[in-house]
Amino acid sequence: MTLADKDRQLLSILSENARMPTALLARKLGLSRTTVQAKIERLERDGIIAGYGVRLSDDFEKGLVKAHVLITLAAKALGRVTQDLHDIQDVRTLHSVSGSFDLIAIVAAASISELDLVIDRIGEIDGVEKTLSSIILSTRIQR
Repeated sequence: MTLADKDRQLLSILSENARMPTALLARKLGLSRTTVQAKIERLERDGIIAGYGVRLSDDFEKGLVKAHVLITLAAKALGRVTQDLHDIQDVRTLHSVSGSFDLIAIVAAASISELDLVIDRIGEIDGVEKTLSSIILSTRIQR
């Protein structure tokens, strides 16, 4: 689906602050409030906007210990392992990747010891053959 320039601008603004009032969105876009509301409703209906979430503060995020966990799977285990990983709240993101590993999980925990427990839990999932973890020391660019 192709999007109009104003739709792209709207999505960009909403990605920064999804709670911005419609009237303020309208002013920023140079559109009427009703036009912006109609655009949002259409983007939701068309599945472009799939939902809204919470973005944690930088101060809170800085207190978490994060890691990339590279995961090798047994044959035909992707569905089961994906569901088990979905159930672990500390798994923030899960990517399918090419190469010698099948998945990369981004994990965040309150401490090193909690991170260690999460990584152990991932390794114990039926269908996980091997993991390799790298603790994230700092984030240099985040868009």
